[in-house]
Amino acid sequence: MAFMGILNKRLNIITGHYGSGKTNLAVNLALNAVKSGEKLSLADLDIVNPYFRAADMTGVLENAGVKVIAPIYAGSNLDIPALPPEMYSMFQDRSRRAIIDVGGDDAGAAALGRFSSIILLENDYDHFYVINARRILTQKPQEAVEIMREIELMGHVPVTAIINNTNLAKDTDAGIIRESLDFANEVGRLSNLPVVFTAVKRSLASELSDIPALFPVEIYVKTPWD
Repeated sequence: MAFMGILNKRLNIITGHYGSGKTNLAVNLALNAVKSGEKLSLADLDIVNPYFRAADMTGVLENAGVKVIAPIYAGSNLDIPALPPEMYSMFQDRSRRAIIDVGGDDAGAAALGRFSSIILLENDYDHFYVINARRILTQKPQEAVEIMREIELMGHVPVTAIINNTNLAKDTDAGIIRESLDFANEVGRLSNLPVVFTAVKRSLASELSDIPALFPVEIYVKTPWD
């Protein structure tokens, strides 16, 4: 069963461990929203990792109608942690829904902390923590929860839900997704948070149609060697 109704709040924060696939997921959520008629901004708040940034998909996103807000030096060969004043527009313009793609782990979440007081004051947000059971340091549910707590500590915005995005890039198959379900449920149990959906690349969706709350995604964010 496909799961489409994920963006229920105006501000939608996406965090996760490095390599969780959160940026590709954020791009898919943004494109899915505008296809449904939403006015939406995607803010690339990753000022730590120069690779796999949402800003790299600016052409695809803007052609689809997504407003992209990116670090000043995104898309260049400079890696300087600078956020433009335009970042505040996602809080000022309440006619648009926003997705905020935050850098991995606690170091990346520090950028989120700059805006935490505004987010909490508006009180119309979801903070989705993306998990990948096949990434180093998050292969045990307890490890995934520990990293989540570190992100909350630095970002000062509580996580509200879990997204299972387990994958092994090109080597992902239906078996890997099925094996991840118990892992995701245990992360949810330990954190006392709902697992809102499982993301899976679209080519595998038909094999996994029996899984509740399945979200098919396209692969937009690729490694440099792909």
